[in-house]
Amino acid sequence: MSNLLELRNVTQRFKTGTIAVDNLSFYVEEDRPNIIAVAGESGSGKTTLGLIALGFLEPTQGQVLYKGKAVKTLTRQERFAFRKEVQAVFQDPFAVYNPFYKVDHIMEVPIANFKLANSAAAAHRLMEEALVSVGLRPEETLGRFPHQLSGGQRQRLAVARALLMKPQLLIADEPVSMVDASLRATILESLRQMNDQLGITILYITHDLTTAYHVCDYILILYRGSVMEAGDVESVIADPQHPYTQLLIDSIPWPDLTRKWGQQEVIVEEDKSAKAGCKFAGRCPHVMAKCRQSAPPLYRLSDSRVAACYLYEDQPQLAGEQLGKLLEMHQPVMA
Repeated sequence: MSNLLELRNVTQRFKTGTIAVDNLSFYVEEDRPNIIAVAGESGSGKTTLGLIALGFLEPTQGQVLYKGKAVKTLTRQERFAFRKEVQAVFQDPFAVYNPFYKVDHIMEVPIANFKLANSAAAAHRLMEEALVSVGLRPEETLGRFPHQLSGGQRQRLAVARALLMKPQLLIADEPVSMVDASLRATILESLRQMNDQLGITILYITHDLTTAYHVCDYILILYRGSVMEAGDVESVIADPQHPYTQLLIDSIPWPDLTRKWGQQEVIVEEDKSAKAGCKFAGRCPHVMAKCRQSAPPLYRLSDSRVAACYLYEDQPQLAGEQLGKLLEMHQPVMA
């Protein structure tokens, strides 16, 4: 099978010296539509990873490949196809709209640019179908200005716009973090339907492990730009193995009155200037001397599970570029 999109040994270092993504690799296959979560706390590199995958940010090192060809070398026609097949839904439902245009504009432009309809009537039908698919009423949405719609309506409209394109990959960066809880289910259900019914792979970037658990098939846990743990979402969330993942899971307010919340010690102070060792060593309750000397490799915990932690050094090592092959048998998309 060929890869639709691949990030190969990508590093993103900003002028301030901050390394947002550190030698990270993953790929999305054309013929295996899944929903993959990229999760971690603020500052873990999730959004930067999404911007690199979209081609909006050129990495300091490494390559982004679209159907086997480096994105920065794509011809005009190939870039046109890339823009159609790789779509995005961003976190802020306000920033994507021009307040001087009616909301119809964000759907009319891609229809015209990508020649999705051969008449005004056909274009209008496409817009109505897309709106209905995300739970919006066309008669209450079209013809209005952005300020006349709620945040939830604007976000669902952004999902509808992406749906119009019938992409192969949708990169959704915190798509429900700024909408009311009552609307999250609607938006997440729309994403699930896009995956199930249209075969669209979704890269779901989030800090919310609860929604990731309910929506996604696989998960990649990032910490300061590096993979700490990865695997099928059921295993990772239900039985986290890396101390960082355990800390994240322990922070979830589960609806269980008998379960204590925040039992693990949270160490906030850490030396981010340290150049060697595990990045989580300064916060880890299980830190050992070797953790501060060299970064641990990925250890294979099961057929579909890896963790970068010396607690599992008795397990076989796995090179980062082999992660996709490890999970391939379980239909994943990470490498």
